[in-house]
Amino acid sequence: MTNRPTPGAVGSATTRLITLRGNSGSGKSTVAAAVRAARPAGSVAIIGQDVIRRQILATGDDQGGLPIALIEMITRHLLDRGMDVIIEGILNAGRYADMLVQLVADHRGISRSYIWDLSFPETLRRHATKPVATEFGETQMRQWWRGFQPIAGLDEQVVGPAETLDEVVRRVLTECWPASAPS
Repeated sequence: MTNRPTPGAVGSATTRLITLRGNSGSGKSTVAAAVRAARPAGSVAIIGQDVIRRQILATGDDQGGLPIALIEMITRHLLDRGMDVIIEGILNAGRYADMLVQLVADHRGISRSYIWDLSFPETLRRHATKPVATEFGETQMRQWWRGFQPIAGLDEQVVGPAETLDEVVRRVLTECWPASAPS
């Protein structure tokens, strides 16, 4: 049994809902932080799957659907209060698809979804450049690896290995806030 919020219209015509999905080490958290930094202070919330699972609920996996329900509830709450929301994480298609598709369908504003399509060696290479590189390594990343898992109904835009951080951030800003995008 999952205690998911009741589906229904959420947010407004001016709110943005952005999903960033991909394997560990792809760059999702870095992109989310850069997008938020480019927007007015206090206008964009980042809901990190790892923060929900590991820090708030202290679970290593999405057991019992609690992380899924909590991500949905927080997202709906913030959108209804006029905030733009970025949901980022591995967000395994087998577990998160229904919730993410429903959120996008219910959202009244601009919704954009992005999915990283990177090889496992590329995610390892990227991970090695991050401050958390010593916190976990190849063994854990292999356990978390899900390959490329697009979700039907999200119209996910693919982020490939050739795109730089700046290019991805510019792309998200341009597609989500066209009137104020950097040139």
